[in-house]
Amino acid sequence: MVEIVLPGVLVEYGSGVLPLPLNIVAFQFNPESITRTLHLPATGAGSDPERNARRREHAQISAPPLESFEITAHFSAADDLGKGGAASAIPRLFGVGPQIAALEKMAYPSEGLISGLIGEAIDAIGDALGGNDDGATRSVPRKPAPRILFIWGPSRLVPVHIKSMSIIENKYDALLNPVQAEVRIGLEIPNAPPRGDSVAEGALTYTATVKDAQAILNLAKAVEIAIDVIPF
Repeated sequence: MVEIVLPGVLVEYGSGVLPLPLNIVAFQFNPESITRTLHLPATGAGSDPERNARRREHAQISAPPLESFEITAHFSAADDLGKGGAASAIPRLFGVGPQIAALEKMAYPSEGLISGLIGEAIDAIGDALGGNDDGATRSVPRKPAPRILFIWGPSRLVPVHIKSMSIIENKYDALLNPVQAEVRIGLEIPNAPPRGDSVAEGALTYTATVKDAQAILNLAKAVEIAIDVIPF
């Protein structure tokens, strides 16, 4: 029986009444490791009496830890090129460029790249007409960050923000399209979903519920071990 391995997926979805997927990138090769970091909230520095009061109380934190993690995704055009037919048409023309472009798009605000080009065009027209910088420049409305889900199997479904992206193109074809690439992506899980984002809220609740269930299973196992270890 052939074992089916689920690919990790990044999904960008819309903000309308029906949050349909706008962009999907499935990892061609799942990362072999994920480096996760929990950033604990720092306690504010206060006077000595305040510190003494805190020592007399149980330790308290005002917010949950902020989780960030880094993954490395690998892409290669070799698999699709070997299939032949229609499956190899896109990699023959563009290599792994489409996958890289889809990932890069997730790092930009909605229409961020287009809006930037429009702003530059307005400035250039103003300069050509002899206007000053203040008159030529037009403010471009800020766009919200893309809404992205990171799906890593049935037990991990979380909203993420892309904090960093490093792209290494390893090999090229005759048209200088990248045929192999390595993309290092830094992701951050928000403590609270954006207002009105029911998808992110549901994903955080679901994943937290799965973690609670796993912690309970571990507790049941730990109790069995504790009976043999604790001498009283």
